[in-house]
This record gives sequence, structure tokens and C-alpha cells, in this order.
Amino acid sequence: MEKLVTEKGPNSFYESVENRKECCHIRKIEPLKRALQGATIWVTGVRAEQSANRNTMKLVDWDDQHQVIKYNPLLLWTEKEILEFVDSNKIAVNVLHKKGYPSIGCAPCTRAIVAGEDFRAGRWWWESSNKECGLHE
Repeated sequence: MEKLVTEKGPNSFYESVENRKECCHIRKIEPLKRALQGATIWVTGVRAEQSANRNTMKLVDWDDQHQVIKYNPLLLWTEKEILEFVDSNKIAVNVLHKKGYPSIGCAPCTRAIVAGEDFRAGRWWWESSNKECGLHE
């Protein structure tokens, strides 16, 4: 991060999708890569209805990039089913969800959405992109 900030400044991610993906790579992709070293399976919280890209994912798949089985147990769950499960099992929820943040990422890259906006509209809100950081592409 230090190199990126020194070379491009602290807010370079606002300047282009390429710069934003570079920042995501450093802050998210590389740490995940280290976390998955030696693992045989990666269990995610990805849901199909979250984005067009996620809608094409499989419940169980091989992640060639990380050389692990990728298991998406919530893939076919709807938002309603998630909320019902959370409520009936008294699961703690990030307070930002009730403040209009259905998708939470880094602070400068996430904003609350308003009624009628797409689920991912609050992520990288300043750009037009597929709204993925690279973890699930």
C-alpha cells in the first residue's frame, strides 16, 4: 500500500477502474491469497441475486486461481430468506445494513443506497463497472 500511495496518491482509486482494481488487489486479493494458502476449500457468503456475475456461479466449483474448492452455500438464498434465518437464529448483523449498506467494503469505496437502487450501487459508486473487486470474478 505504501508504494501505491507514494506513487499514485491516497485517492488514486477514484481516477480509474484500473487504479481501483489495483487498490483492491493489494487490500483484498493478496490477503485472501495468503489466507487460502494450504486450504482445500473456500466457503463464501456469495449470493446469486447480488450481481449478474454471481448469478452465473455454481454452488460448488473449482477455483483455479487459488487451487481450492469454492463452496457458496448461500448462493441460492434470497435476501428474504437470509433476513428470516438471521432473525430466527438471533444472528448479530453489522449495524451498517440497517443504515442502507447492503454491500459493505472499504470505507471510501462504499456508500449507503437509496430505495430502488441496485444492491451493489453503493460499491465504487463513482464508476460504471461490474461492481466486483476481483475476489469472485
